[in-house]
Amino acid sequence: MEFDETPSPVDPEVRAYVYSLVSALGGTGTDEDGRYVLGDDALACLKDLKKWLKLYDEKANRLDVARCLAEANLVEGDLLEILGAWPEEATEDKVQLKIALACLELLVPLTWPIEKNDMQMTVNHHRHIPYIRIAQSSYKRSILESQSKTILRTAVRIGLPSIATPMSERSARDEGIIKLILYLFRNISIISTPGENKEGLTSRSATIEAFHHQDVLALILTICSNMGEDFNTQDVVILELLFHLLKGISVEKLFMDKAELEKSGSDELGALLAKEKSMHRSYAKHAPSRHNRFGTMIWVQKDEPGRVSTVSGQDGLMDGQHTFSKMDRSKKWNKPKQRSRDVEKANDRFDVPVSLTDEAMTHLRAFVEEFLDSSFNPLFNHVRRAIEREADRVLEYHATQFFFLISWFLEAERVRRRKKQEAEKKTKYSKIAETFEADSFSLIASVLTQETFVLLNRFMQDRLDMKAWRDINAGTRCFTQILLIVQDMAESSLEEDQEIAENIQNRIFYEETTHDRIVAILRGYKDQGFGYLDSCTELSHVFLRMLERYSRENVDLQIRSKRRARKKKKAAAVQRGDEDANDDDAASEMEDVAEAERVSRERKFDFNRFAAKFTTQACIDTFVKFTRFYSDLNTEQLKRAHRFFYRVAFKQDISVMLFRIDYFVLFNRMIKGPDPLDRASPVYAEWEELIRQLIRRMVKKMKERPELAVEMLFSKIPSTVFYLENGYEKQTMSSKPRAPAVLEVRGAMTRDEQIGVAVAVLHEQKLDAVNWVMKVLSSAASERQSWEGESAARRADNDSSAESLEQDSKAPSIVVHPDTEERRIAIFKDAKLRLLMTLAGFERLGIDDEPNATWIIPSALNARQLHETHEVIQKHREHPVMEYGEDDPVPADEMLRRKPTARPRRAEYDDESEGDGIVSDGDNDLLFPAGGPTNTGPRTAAAALEQLKKKRRKRRTSTGSDNEGAGSFDDETRERRRKAREAADLEKRKKIKSAAFVYESEDDAEADKLFFEREEERRKGQAKKVMEVLRAGMVDRKKKRGSDGEDEVKETRKKRKQKAIESESEDEDVQMAEDSSSPRVRELEDDSQSEQEDTPLSTPLEDPSQDKVLRDIQPNVQASEDDERSKVPMAASTGENYGDKDDDEDAPVAVPSRRRQRAAMMFESDSE
Repeated sequence: MEFDETPSPVDPEVRAYVYSLVSALGGTGTDEDGRYVLGDDALACLKDLKKWLKLYDEKANRLDVARCLAEANLVEGDLLEILGAWPEEATEDKVQLKIALACLELLVPLTWPIEKNDMQMTVNHHRHIPYIRIAQSSYKRSILESQSKTILRTAVRIGLPSIATPMSERSARDEGIIKLILYLFRNISIISTPGENKEGLTSRSATIEAFHHQDVLALILTICSNMGEDFNTQDVVILELLFHLLKGISVEKLFMDKAELEKSGSDELGALLAKEKSMHRSYAKHAPSRHNRFGTMIWVQKDEPGRVSTVSGQDGLMDGQHTFSKMDRSKKWNKPKQRSRDVEKANDRFDVPVSLTDEAMTHLRAFVEEFLDSSFNPLFNHVRRAIEREADRVLEYHATQFFFLISWFLEAERVRRRKKQEAEKKTKYSKIAETFEADSFSLIASVLTQETFVLLNRFMQDRLDMKAWRDINAGTRCFTQILLIVQDMAESSLEEDQEIAENIQNRIFYEETTHDRIVAILRGYKDQGFGYLDSCTELSHVFLRMLERYSRENVDLQIRSKRRARKKKKAAAVQRGDEDANDDDAASEMEDVAEAERVSRERKFDFNRFAAKFTTQACIDTFVKFTRFYSDLNTEQLKRAHRFFYRVAFKQDISVMLFRIDYFVLFNRMIKGPDPLDRASPVYAEWEELIRQLIRRMVKKMKERPELAVEMLFSKIPSTVFYLENGYEKQTMSSKPRAPAVLEVRGAMTRDEQIGVAVAVLHEQKLDAVNWVMKVLSSAASERQSWEGESAARRADNDSSAESLEQDSKAPSIVVHPDTEERRIAIFKDAKLRLLMTLAGFERLGIDDEPNATWIIPSALNARQLHETHEVIQKHREHPVMEYGEDDPVPADEMLRRKPTARPRRAEYDDESEGDGIVSDGDNDLLFPAGGPTNTGPRTAAAALEQLKKKRRKRRTSTGSDNEGAGSFDDETRERRRKAREAADLEKRKKIKSAAFVYESEDDAEADKLFFEREEERRKGQAKKVMEVLRAGMVDRKKKRGSDGEDEVKETRKKRKQKAIESESEDEDVQMAEDSSSPRVRELEDDSQSEQEDTPLSTPLEDPSQDKVLRDIQPNVQASEDDERSKVPMAASTGENYGDKDDDEDAPVAVPSRRRQRAAMMFESDSE
């Protein structure tokens, strides 16, 4: 007869060893009245079991021993019996202490939570883990049920000697015992039974009550309050214990008294009943009656012929709309879900609500209040420092637990303060209200420091980059509670708290990266769960509200924004002291491949600009998804969503973003149903008014933009929003590509060596570019050699005309064609390739910023030169030189630098024009515009030059017959004369001094006053001297112009005039370009004017030559003073001023006739 024996999941030999050890440990007997009796070698058996767990299960990654111990009922049948039998009075029994400690060393690994992902699971794990988890629940139930045995208190007694020892005197064994006890408490708090109610034997309520009765909570408070002084390495274990003890517990309910709890429970029950009644009411409208309960199935014809859909139920026969809505409800799209790599651990979820019994809430509330008063700052300050220095005991998930606990305790502190204030307001004794003083926030000050903010920002940014959404959820909760605490501090009656709140807000809102992170967290929601959705929407709501208020109070708020900037690799150049290392020219190709860094700058904060970031489609979709849970949201959450939509539609005035059909369907369902909001809700009226205004705006906008009827089906991109708001497309200017900076080779190197540097730079990664340049050179050399042979053959032909020989004197340029599109782009953008082409003799036609400019091989390069260049490049290609220098070798890429550009010098007053977009024109930027003398009559420079042209034409006409055979000037002569004319004109313009660019300066009023007083004294002194000279006498005009003198002067003038005409015939344009103030033009003016006219001169002392003339004519003065005054004309008709207007009226000027002649002679001498 054969039996089907099921194979055992554990090796029988292992099971036999384990069972034998458990049997030898001890047991109950009839002789001891049912009491547990230890075996003769119980301590050795406990140590052997510990070795089996460590060496077999942990080393081999198996769970066979744990499975055998669970089947043998070791924990409930042996370990708990041994620990419960240890009396409290027997504290001096060392053997019993060792046995109890050995039991504890076994209990901790057996209750350790098993957390393995799919990648770590093996066949043994799949076999044993379900059984072991059930066994762990029974372990916890047995530990918590043993009220008479007090297992947890016994564990505390085991660790008391080690805890009482000062930290400086503790041994490693003492530290291990303390950790062992804390790990046991942590394991008990983690173990849970799924689906168990709040009154279950392993529930959170049972755990809290057992911890309270057996002094575990008191031990936690003792260790936390002395953290950093008497305890050091136990911080993370306490952190885990508190996390698993408090996660999922509502802070609001925790601080409610009995009456409030009853009212809250009745309100929840009433809300559920009202919801059920509403569901029945909506169902009763279409519920079947006694006469229409028959089965029905109909076909719905679709637009496409031959295709139908089925709808079952008689309610599909009511009307077409109801039929289609029922058909839509039957549609379900099973979206494929991607398997996430890191599955969230069930034990780390903190957004699952947990209910507590009244007794457990009372004990926990007392523990939390005492923890806030004595233990909050020491514990969290110590844990923060451990996380910052990345201690070995700190694991990755400890930071998440740290920030979650901060948020939980900060919320508890806020609720406790609010409850206390409400209780003070309700008191009947006014004296208490008068003597009441607000509590300071110093109890939680350790998490309001700059170090905590830096750690929180870094944590959130790192987790956001890694897309660790559970960690981001904890960070957002912490940041939200910090903002709310700061808001309460700002509203505090204590001035110190208000100053601290002002400082904290300034530090938080100063960084623009924080603003952008809030937007990214809100925008990044997809399907992370309702907990993440609630936390991210709450953070954005609180941050926006506080930032708006703070920006109104601080109008000149400055924020630090960070932008990406290019950083050049120029460390070696700086060490060599190269001046080009500090050059800040335009970006080049070297900067494009350089390392990017973050540079910071301050700018004024604009709240509207920041709030506009929340009006994107992704942010709106996040709040819409949050609003879809409207039936499960409380009043505060509904207000949060309402305020956001109101801000988008009316404050930011971008209601177009909300004009989508699915949005309006949701809004209509919230008000009209089915399953609408409760009309008794405080926010129902606000939602109804908001939706009504949105529909009104949508109708109005659709009349203005009929295109909106189509756009309501889709999401809105910025260009679509701009068109719908303004009615026209947004004009965008496309940026033109910019050419890279021109490179050159450092140092004094020959052309061949420079080519070697360029080839070495391109050799490693861009060798194909070097090959292409060689190919182009080889082809060009062959083409140029063929042309040179053809040209030589044509010259040998005697029949060739002079014109053909002249046309063949220069070879045609060869156009360089890139072989690929990538090569065309590289020719424009690659500065190193452009350097090699330039050194090879290539030339570029067109402007620098033209991407499609043509490169040519000029006609000046012959075939021999092209062959030589090709050979040089080939030599360096085959044997590249990567380093230059003997003592201190320098890489080839560091031998390149940007070619310095010529920068025009600016005047001192022109420093504000930098960066105005004006292109420099060399030295001409510093020249004044050419002016001319004041037109005082017919004697002008233009008239003189015109007269000169007429006389020159007459002279040429008279001598034209002699020069007909001479021929015209050749091109070289014309070019040389043109350059000479330009140089002469530039030299003349450099001598111009203009008052058009002299401005008044108001920098120093006292200095200006002293300057003008000195100038006034000088003017008066000069005017006095002039009057003395004029009063001394004048020369009679008739005596000065005698017959002999006139003939002599006329003869001299004729000679000079003939000499000037002959010199002008050589270079007509140079004479035309001369300034009217030059000596020759003034001389021509004297000749062309009638001798009877006397033009008065202004400012006699303006020229030293004039002063000399006055000194020459002074001895010949014979007329009396009265006659002189009658002959002196006034200087008021001239165009030049001397001093003020009053001085001009009081200073008559005499102009002798011979003075003009002698002054002209002096100018002639100076010019020569």
